[in-house]
Amino acid sequence: MPRFFSSRLSWDARPNALTRMVEDKRRSGAAVVDLTESNPTRAGLVYDGDSILAALGDPRSLVYEPAPAGLTRARAAVAAYYAAQGHPVSPDHIVLTASTSEAYAWLFKLLADPGDEILVPRPSYPLFEFLAGLESVRLRHYPLAYHERWWIDRKAFEAAVTGRTRAVVIVNPNNPTGSFLKRDELEWLGPLCGARGLAILSDEVFADYSFAADERRVPTLAGFEGALVFSLGGLSKMAGLPQMKLGWIVAGGSLNARAGAVARLEWIADTYLSAGAPVQNAAARLFELRAGFQEQMRRRLRGNLDLLRAALQPSSPCRLLEPEGGWYATLQLPRTRGEEEWVLGLLEHTNVLVQPGYFYDFSSEPFVVLSLLTPEETFREGVRRLLAYAPG
Repeated sequence: MPRFFSSRLSWDARPNALTRMVEDKRRSGAAVVDLTESNPTRAGLVYDGDSILAALGDPRSLVYEPAPAGLTRARAAVAAYYAAQGHPVSPDHIVLTASTSEAYAWLFKLLADPGDEILVPRPSYPLFEFLAGLESVRLRHYPLAYHERWWIDRKAFEAAVTGRTRAVVIVNPNNPTGSFLKRDELEWLGPLCGARGLAILSDEVFADYSFAADERRVPTLAGFEGALVFSLGGLSKMAGLPQMKLGWIVAGGSLNARAGAVARLEWIADTYLSAGAPVQNAAARLFELRAGFQEQMRRRLRGNLDLLRAALQPSSPCRLLEPEGGWYATLQLPRTRGEEEWVLGLLEHTNVLVQPGYFYDFSSEPFVVLSLLTPEETFREGVRRLLAYAPG
C-alpha cells in the first residue's frame, strides 16, 4: 500500500486514558472542576472589547504593504515595549510572526539542518517535540533541578551539547515550573554558547508575570551581546490575546551575527508573509490596552498562588515547587501511587481535572500541574478536593 504522508507526522493521535475519562465524565453530565484552564479569553477576565475592536478597524489595513519583517509601525511598538522596561532595541532587529510557535519554526529553519539538534529544558512545554519533528531537527534535553528553587544543572547541560547542537532554548520563566534564568547562570551560559557557536532562543512570553522582584533574575535577553540570541514574545500571553496572532523575534548578539540572522529571517518571513495587517496596525493600541488585562491577571495568579500556599499546611502530604512567575503551579504528590493513577483517581473520585507531570516531561513522578489562571472559586474548590483526596 502506498505511503502518502510524511513520516514527520507519524505521531500517535489516539486519545490517552485521561482524555477518554474527561470525555466520559462530561458526556455523563458530571461537573468537572477543571484546574487546567489555559485560555485567558475563557477564564472570566474582563476585556475592553470596544477598544480592541476599534483598534482593528484601522483603514490602513485595506492597503497591502508587503513588509517581510513586519510593518515598521508594528515593529516600533514592540521596540517601545522593551524600551519602557529599560532594554532598548532597534525596530530593525525585530521580525514579526503570527505566533511564538511560528517564531520557533522560523528559527529552527534559520539555524539547523535536518538531523541537527536543539537543546530544550526538562521539564518544559510539550510543543517542542512537534515543532522539532516538523522541521526535521532532533531534541536533546538539559535538566532543570529543584532544591528550594529551580536551577540549570550546568554539568548535565554541558554533557548534552554535541557536535550537532545548533541552539539552546531558554524559557524565561519556564512553563510549567515558573523559574527564571538567573544572572549567574547567564554568566556561564553566554560564554559557553558564544564559544561553541550556539544560538540562544529565549522564550519570554510569560516574562510580564513575575510574583516578586528578584535582582538575581534575567528579565529578558533582548540586548544581550555575549552570543547570538533571539528573544521571543507575543500578544498571546502579554495581552491575553492568543486569537490576534502576533508574535515577534528580537535578534541580538554581535553586529555581524545579528545582521546575518536578520537578513536570513527576512528571507524566511518573505516566503510566508504570515502576520496580518489588522493586528499589526493595531499593535501599538493593543500594547496600551494590556495594562488592564495584566492587572486582572496578576491579581488572579497571585490570589490563587496564595490560596494554594495557605492550603498546604506543614503536615500536608503534597509539596509546592515554588514558582517565580508564569501561569502555573507544580505540586509533588505522595509516592503512594503512580502519577497516572493519581490523576485518573482524582478525576474519577472527585471530578477534579489536573495535568500530570509527564505532559511536561518531568524526569520523575508523581507531579501535577495546576493552572493559576483558573477562576478563583473553581480553583479553591479544586484544591480543597485535591488535598482531601491526597491522603487516600
